[in-house]
Amino acid sequence: MRIALDGYPLSEPRTGVGHYTFELAHALALAYPADQFELVSPKPFDGAVAGLPAISNLSFIKAKSSSIRGHWWSVGLPLYAKRASLDLFHGTNFELPLWNRRRTVLTIHDLSTLRYPELHQPRLARRARLRLPLAAKLATAIITPTEAVKHEACAQLRLKPDKVTAIHEAPRQSFRPMPFGDTLEVRRKLGVEDEFLLFVGTLEPRKNLLTLLKACDQVLRHTSLRPQLVVAGGQGWLMDETFAFMKESGINERLVMTGYLEDEDLRALYSSCKAFIYPSLYEGFGLPPLEAMACGAPVIASRIPSLQETLGEAAILNEAVDVDGLARSIIHILQNEERRLALISAGLRRVERFSWQRVAQLTYDVYQKVLSAKQSL
Repeated sequence: MRIALDGYPLSEPRTGVGHYTFELAHALALAYPADQFELVSPKPFDGAVAGLPAISNLSFIKAKSSSIRGHWWSVGLPLYAKRASLDLFHGTNFELPLWNRRRTVLTIHDLSTLRYPELHQPRLARRARLRLPLAAKLATAIITPTEAVKHEACAQLRLKPDKVTAIHEAPRQSFRPMPFGDTLEVRRKLGVEDEFLLFVGTLEPRKNLLTLLKACDQVLRHTSLRPQLVVAGGQGWLMDETFAFMKESGINERLVMTGYLEDEDLRALYSSCKAFIYPSLYEGFGLPPLEAMACGAPVIASRIPSLQETLGEAAILNEAVDVDGLARSIIHILQNEERRLALISAGLRRVERFSWQRVAQLTYDVYQKVLSAKQSL
């Protein structure tokens, strides 16, 4: 088979969808050496991706396009798919070629742009409102990262359940526990002390960083505890209220903003934090808390369906906007070492259920089902 995956998310430093796209393509190529896989993008690939070790049956294709933004999905990619005689195209980032006669698989990571448009840039919410229902209709099969998102997609996009398959994602292999002493160099470079709480994610309203800042502010004002709060993530959007709180409250003195970090630096922080905190309002899967668990971090997260499905009983779960409840959970984890160690053990056991090899196998099963349906027409 010749299968192409959307390489567009790999033209920039990788965040959630970019990691999913690369890890899936890499795992598929290793598991099915008789098939040809390619990542196709109209833009050059990010240098960190282009410099990775090559696999003989995985190609990175920068396709020609007269207009990257305007006509890639409507003209450039459909023409490439026709010339390349692809057996199947997998849209790993909510998008598909707008016209084609070939079989396609679409990954819908979440429905946040449709369910919570006010938390996104207006142009992105508007594009999703127009394009996502069309892509879901065009797709031969759809993949979601959780049963929670499958249920939402079937309800909101009026999809038949047998068209949608939920396939859990997994932490990357680079995330594993690092001895505390080995984290010192990274922490010194970033200005991070021995006792700190960690948040990882793009700075956008959906990640609910403001609730975490308010909870940490309570901890600092009402107890003798003095942990740093380390926020690792690239700049997003609509964060004026959050940044204003940082300036007006006392949290600023104990706050470290690292910006976007590469995996090895993240691994050092995951492995040495007192707790990883993820108070997101909405998620499709929740990869950062699972990566934190893989490095031996105890996790506090929000009690939302996708995170309950992903993290199970291995994390402390709070209502997403309950500042007081989150503050109590932080105090509890900082003052109760026995509970902290129990959460670390539970998290390490939990992540054993997830692997990219399994993601590749289940995704390949979807491919085969799609192609078998084509042959039977």
